[in-house]
Amino acid sequence: MAEDTSSPMDRFCGSTFWNATETWYTNDPDFTPCFEQTALVWTPCAFYWAFVIFDFYYLKASLDRNIPWNKLNVSKALVNLGLLVITALDLIMALVKKGGDSELPLYDLDVWGPIIKFATFLLVFIFIPLNRKYGVQTTGCQFIFWFLLTVLSIPRCRTEVRLDAERQKILNSQQPSEQDFSWEEYQFVSFFIFFTFTSIMLILNCFADGMPRQTKYQRGENEIPELSASFLSRITYQWFDKMALKGYRNPLEEKDLWDLRPQDSCSEVMPIFAHHWNQNVRKNYKNKARVEPKAQFSNGNVTFENPHGEKNGRKKGMASIMPPIYKSFGGVFLFGALMKLFTDTLTFAQPQVLSLIISFVEAQEAEPEWKGILYAVLLFVLAAAQTFILGQYFHRMFIVGLRIRTALINAIYRKALRISNSTKKESTVGEIVNLMAVDAQRFMELTTYLNMIWSAPLQIGLALYFLWQQLGPSVLAGLAVMIILIPVNGVIASRIKTYQIRQMKYKDERVKLMNEVLSGIKVLKLYAWEPSFEKQVLDIRDKEIATLRSTAYLNAGTSFLWSCAPFLVSLVTFATYVLIDENNVLDATKTFVSLSLFNILRFPLTMLPMLITNLVQTQVSVNRINKFLNSEELDPNSVLHDSSKPHPMSIENGEFSWGDEITLRNINIEVKKSSLVALVGTVGSGKSSVVQAFLGEMEKLAGVVNTVGKLAYVPQQAWIQNATVRDNILFGQTYDRKRYNKVIDACALRADIDILSAGDLTEIGEKGINLSGGQKQRISLARAVYSDADLYLLDDPLSAVDAHVGKHIFEEVIGPKGMLARKSRVLVTHGVTFLPQVDSIYVMKMGEISESGTFDQLVKNKGAFADFIIQHLQEGNEEEEELNQIKRQISSTGDVPELLGTVEKAIKLARTESLSDSISVTSADSLMGRGGSLRRRTKRQDSHDSVASAASLKKKQEVEGKLIETEKSQTGGVEFAVYKHYIKSVGIFLSVATLVLNFVFQAFQIGSNLWLTQWANDQNVANDTGLRDMYLGVYGAFGFGQVLSKYLSGLALAIGGLHCSMNVFNKLLNTGLKWPMELFDTTPLGRILSRYSKDVDTVDSVLPAITVQLLNTCFGVLATIVVISLSTPIFLAVIVPIAFLYYFAQRFYVATSRQLMRLESVSRSPIYSHFSETVTGASTIRAYNVGDRFIEESDAKVDKNQVCKYPSVIANRWLAIRLEMVGNLIILFASLFAVLGGQTNPGLVGLSVSYALQVTQTLNWLVRMSSDIETNIVSVERIKEYGETKQEAPWELEQDKNKPKNWPQEGHVEFQNFQVRYREGLDLVLRGVSFNIKGGEKVGIVGRTGAGKSSLTLALFRIIEAAGGRISIDGVDIASMGLHMLRSRLTIIPQDPVLFSGSLRINLDPFEIKTDDEIWKALELSHLKSFVKSLAAGLNHEIAEGGENLSVGQRQLVCLARALLRKTKVLVLDEATAAVDLETDDLIQKTIRTEFKECTVLTIAHRLNTILDSDKVIVLDKGQITEFASPTELLDNPKSAFYSMAKDANLV
Repeated sequence: MAEDTSSPMDRFCGSTFWNATETWYTNDPDFTPCFEQTALVWTPCAFYWAFVIFDFYYLKASLDRNIPWNKLNVSKALVNLGLLVITALDLIMALVKKGGDSELPLYDLDVWGPIIKFATFLLVFIFIPLNRKYGVQTTGCQFIFWFLLTVLSIPRCRTEVRLDAERQKILNSQQPSEQDFSWEEYQFVSFFIFFTFTSIMLILNCFADGMPRQTKYQRGENEIPELSASFLSRITYQWFDKMALKGYRNPLEEKDLWDLRPQDSCSEVMPIFAHHWNQNVRKNYKNKARVEPKAQFSNGNVTFENPHGEKNGRKKGMASIMPPIYKSFGGVFLFGALMKLFTDTLTFAQPQVLSLIISFVEAQEAEPEWKGILYAVLLFVLAAAQTFILGQYFHRMFIVGLRIRTALINAIYRKALRISNSTKKESTVGEIVNLMAVDAQRFMELTTYLNMIWSAPLQIGLALYFLWQQLGPSVLAGLAVMIILIPVNGVIASRIKTYQIRQMKYKDERVKLMNEVLSGIKVLKLYAWEPSFEKQVLDIRDKEIATLRSTAYLNAGTSFLWSCAPFLVSLVTFATYVLIDENNVLDATKTFVSLSLFNILRFPLTMLPMLITNLVQTQVSVNRINKFLNSEELDPNSVLHDSSKPHPMSIENGEFSWGDEITLRNINIEVKKSSLVALVGTVGSGKSSVVQAFLGEMEKLAGVVNTVGKLAYVPQQAWIQNATVRDNILFGQTYDRKRYNKVIDACALRADIDILSAGDLTEIGEKGINLSGGQKQRISLARAVYSDADLYLLDDPLSAVDAHVGKHIFEEVIGPKGMLARKSRVLVTHGVTFLPQVDSIYVMKMGEISESGTFDQLVKNKGAFADFIIQHLQEGNEEEEELNQIKRQISSTGDVPELLGTVEKAIKLARTESLSDSISVTSADSLMGRGGSLRRRTKRQDSHDSVASAASLKKKQEVEGKLIETEKSQTGGVEFAVYKHYIKSVGIFLSVATLVLNFVFQAFQIGSNLWLTQWANDQNVANDTGLRDMYLGVYGAFGFGQVLSKYLSGLALAIGGLHCSMNVFNKLLNTGLKWPMELFDTTPLGRILSRYSKDVDTVDSVLPAITVQLLNTCFGVLATIVVISLSTPIFLAVIVPIAFLYYFAQRFYVATSRQLMRLESVSRSPIYSHFSETVTGASTIRAYNVGDRFIEESDAKVDKNQVCKYPSVIANRWLAIRLEMVGNLIILFASLFAVLGGQTNPGLVGLSVSYALQVTQTLNWLVRMSSDIETNIVSVERIKEYGETKQEAPWELEQDKNKPKNWPQEGHVEFQNFQVRYREGLDLVLRGVSFNIKGGEKVGIVGRTGAGKSSLTLALFRIIEAAGGRISIDGVDIASMGLHMLRSRLTIIPQDPVLFSGSLRINLDPFEIKTDDEIWKALELSHLKSFVKSLAAGLNHEIAEGGENLSVGQRQLVCLARALLRKTKVLVLDEATAAVDLETDDLIQKTIRTEFKECTVLTIAHRLNTILDSDKVIVLDKGQITEFASPTELLDNPKSAFYSMAKDANLV
């Protein structure tokens, strides 16, 4: 071994390090022993030392601790020990056997080799107990280390075995050998022990360690397998197989899903985000006084700071959500970016290998065959590595996206609980929900692409560098084409952006309008106003379609530009290359390496514009979210809680506003402990505003508000959650049966609960749709009473209930002897009756307190209060005994003769008038008004029933009590009918044209590529310029064909998409408005709305885009197969098994993924509906101080949505890995066959391999797109399903036109044996009712709750259709008419006044057929004229969503004005006066008596005086008429039910 070697490595080993003749230029390649023992061992070691930092990070980030010792980690430790022993032994043996006295010299390798190995194994060994302690179940670095070590030791196995064979030969040969082989023998044995151990370690590292004992979060049965999956299983996503299989066998359901990974849950994501957000907010303030600790994590809530800040802190600008997002989620993102860098590098290695393969084919005879195989395998290995790394990259990005979405949704939710009223005015509920639904979602979609910002330019740069090497400066010509295209695209993109913003605006408008239409659908039907609103929606839709049309054309333009770009670029480049210089000749290598580089270039160039538009959209979203998160919040300090003040509630010198002008001034109120204070005053005098001021909802301009103790609040319009009755009352408190029952009886809810189908476990629909106003009010009151607070703010809780119930509630709850007697209470009221019993009274007038004191003092004052009382008494709606009480009260104060006189008169009136529609005190008001599903249940079984029957009863109750049908997520495949429907909507001609044109495009493309091979292989081109120009010309012609066919197909698709959007929406709108009322009662509004927003949006913008991509990829894959088969026909043999693999992956995936998507969309809507419910009830939530509970509920809903979302993300990756491996196999076989098949045409080989290289991506996209089509076509399916729902009777019929213009002329109404039920399968509500009302008669309808009063009116309008019998008006059977004909000729003043946003004028006369004079006349008669005159805009005064900016009384008057404008022969009054103060009520009654003198009036009576002067009274009981006669006649007959009612009311 004495040869003097030159290189340092050779000296290090004492032998040659690298010998090219031995390794490369030979038919039997091998490495030198030195190379095997250094490079091949040290590479894995270096890798491990470089990446061990990740292992440390995982230790730190782990949420678990303490994995028990088990077979796996014990054997890992033992084998690792064995390796340590073996390496130590190697070192010792080397020192013993070599150097010193022995003739074997000791080289550096013998010492350093073992030391390096020993150090690395020791590091690995240390991690075994560490991972165990910190609960890390698997690590990637170790797996890759062992994998590399094992694979790279294989060449040495071969070497050692060969050397051993040679030694044996020498030993076996006869002559005795002098040589001592002991060192070599030792090395042989030691290496194989080492090799065995590394292989065992590799196998052990394929499995994950056991479960940790301590975990931060409970790990359930259903935990996600990923947490305990091994590295190998994680990168291949093998742990997902179970779910894929399950989803393939039968559709997945919610119970099949795994729990969420703790790292992705709100409780982990939120504190981090909140911490960074708060830091960012604080940075925005110049005065750095407030230093705060990290985001506190007190009992699981996270506090967000208010970016609006104190009034004094100067603000530098808006706090943006971007920096906190970078800081919170940047780490994972950067790691992803690192992976992306790897894959980008690997991408460019592929064309290099391709050029090697082409040159191998060109020099086939000269090269040994193993090189060809090596190249083919190398290509495959590169592709496979890329696949795995990309898989992880996308997975990481998705997770970041999900976390960002979680953070944003929660931040928006928390903010919505605190925004001030002026902010709330700026945006409707719909817009705020959109922030969550659309804008937060945007982020999620962007994260996967975000790295393209740097990756795309990098890829472009590298591609150009390699192209330069092939073609020299002519590349610049191609580059120039690309660069010219970019600004063109930029211009188009910015145009698209403006259209997009415009379209968003229209979409918001349209959804907002639809929301109102659907909320007020009952009123629209009663008034027959649907066409007007349909027209309004369609007008907005037309504008939206116009912007969509422009966008579609522009999009067709861009997609055309980009699909032709690669071709134009290659044409220009090749043309320049051959034309610059005679000597430049295109050969196969140049052509196809350049082509595959151009193909690589295509991706980043397509992505950049997409990314830019995406970024732009996200920027819009960021701005919207920022604006919202920075908007003004309620000032938490506007209400003090100073317990040193003498009284628990007080306002001193208060001035308050609702954001614009001052609403309340010089308010001074004191509420003593345990006293009852009443606020009285006319409509709009500011009573409710005072209550809001106590709650801190108003902007305090001056003064001091103080409350001490826990608050409870009953708003004027009850806010009811979509939950059971019991949950609404408990409102998050524990259930205490005794107290609960006490509350229910006190609030007179017992009777109502008995009527409900499942008792207090009946589910209440959104906004309490299946309850009457009075019930909502009482539930709202019960919630307050149950909450057992110290202070009570009651905003007119008795307005919607009958006088009796009101009295009962006052006595049992509010009054001096009620449940709340020990509490401090503020009561806003309209009734006079209870005023003598309150401790003090404040009279409000025009936003100020005009006087205050006890009842007696105020009566003596003869001020505003006395007038108030006189006015009330003149209306005469009080019961006799109450009047007597008031009389006693007044006479005791003495000296008020005129008041006493009025009282006397009133008492006389009451004696003659009194008659009540309720019998017992606990009677409930009309329940059947809404939701007929609430039929009477038999009285519940006595409690001594067996437990079992009680349980079954509970089950039954729960089933019965469900009103809202759960949203069905369809299972199984999307039927072909849906696709057919979609294609029909697009238009058959356009669909076929698109397909044909795409086919033509591909044909041109393949043609041009085959032409290139022909050109590259033609040897004569070098000497013949004419031939060269001919080749170039034809190539150009092919290109022109591509351009044209592509452009046309893009156009056809764009137009088709628009057609479809229009058809689908118009049909949806048209059929949606024609639904019968019962469907609206059982389908939650949010679900219908999501058809109009989410699903329509999908059809508008998502489906067309996906379709384009699907067609492109589909034809692309076909083209690839055709080209490869042309060049190597044997490839067709492989295509069959590969297609099978592909098909299976696709089927498994689509079944699972589609179902996951459906589950996800079903679990998404509760987030939004809960959110919109919260926004509506924010003031109640704040008053009760239960914000935290609502935040937790929202978090839980978001987490539940993630549970469905995460597996669908994984399913995506699972599929991608499998498909890309299929694609990689295609690459492997295409290149192997090209190399081995003796193919001699280098051009064709180049073409087929460069096509194969693209196929991986294309295959992946193909499945993705086809499953995207399936998941998104679901929108079409859902819209189609809504379009095919049951419709109500036709609106217009031909024979209606023959009816006289002014029908009905008499107003003669006749019921003949009429029967009706609310829905199929329910009991009859009216069972054979017959009566006859002559034209112009006034008829009162009375009866207990549930007797069918409201059903009568609904049947008259055919809101519910007859089940038997008939109704005729003026002798015409109403069932024979079109609904609009009927409804437009009747008038109703409905129970709840519904207004729509828009001008006041539109609310009165949506068809705009009345003149201004007529409208003013109607306003005058309904006592609104002075109010409207005082408004700046007059009739064009904008009414807010739901009429929020008018008081309830004013809304009721607007409904009266509507009735006056229509003035038809038949008028129905449905308890129209429940929500109005008595004064307004009186006005309404007077107007109706005078204005509707000639009309037939049907009144559903609530108060006695409303029907006593009527001509007839109908008494209904259990759906049948028990009495029908004039009131006097009935009162003369002591046996009549009417008489007994009157008797109950102390009248007779």
